Parts: sequence; C-alpha cells; structure tokens
Amino acid sequence: MKKKKIIILSIIILALSGGLYAYMEFNRKVKDLSRVRADVKFKSGELIQEFEKDEKAANALYLDKIISVQGQLKAIEKDLANNYSLVLGDAASMSSVRCSMDADHQDDIQHLKEGVYVSVKGACTGFNADELLGSDVILNRCVIQD
Repeated sequence: MKKKKIIILSIIILALSGGLYAYMEFNRKVKDLSRVRADVKFKSGELIQEFEKDEKAANALYLDKIISVQGQLKAIEKDLANNYSLVLGDAASMSSVRCSMDADHQDDIQHLKEGVYVSVKGACTGFNADELLGSDVILNRCVIQD
C-alpha cells in the first residue's frame, strides 16, 4: 500500500513539473538584443565578403550568432505588416546586409535617413546568394546601437 502511494505521488509530481515546464516554454519571450553583447563585429562590406567568399564556412561561423554591423544605410523598407527593415551596404554594390527590425524597436528608426552610417545588431539567419540581383546577408530581431 505504501509503494502505491509513493508511485502515485511521484507521477503527480512529474505531471505537475512537466506542465509547469510546458507553460513556461509556451510563454517564453524572445530575448531583447539591445541588452545582449554581440558575438562579432563587422563593417557591412566585410560581412558580405565573408559570405560571398565561402558561404558554407561563414554559415558555420556566424549563423544564429549575434552580429554587430556598421555601414551606410542604403534603404529603409516597410512591409505590408508595417515592419521595417534596414538595408546596409555600399551604394554602388547590389549586395547588402538586410536587417529586419525587432517589433519592440520599430520606432527607433524614425530619426534615420538614407545615406547615414548606422550600427545595427541582430541575429544572423542566413545568406541569399544571387549573381544578378546582388547577395544579401540576413539579420533578424535587429536593434540600432548607439
């Protein structure tokens, strides 16, 4: 009889622990990158060259890392959901670093103008290689650095 009570109590504790863990994971928020230190820092042209030179090696080094990029603002783009992306790079080049702004930091770009130099921090999510239209390094959840 005592063993049954211990087993039932153990199952209840495990079920409650599993439920609490599931609840916490379901409600977990994405970390605000303004408070996270960058893993690496680049000028926009340098980061683009890293990926164009050897995409596989660059993915191994930088994919899912927090990257700080400094460069000239080529364009500010707004999608249909009113989310902003900053396009950094040399105006003479078709290639760029595309920085999708974090939803909590959309208003931070109001003072920016095309042509200014800006420093942005974001999570590297990939590279789109295109010989005709220019290649893009993609950063998400971006924030503007001071």
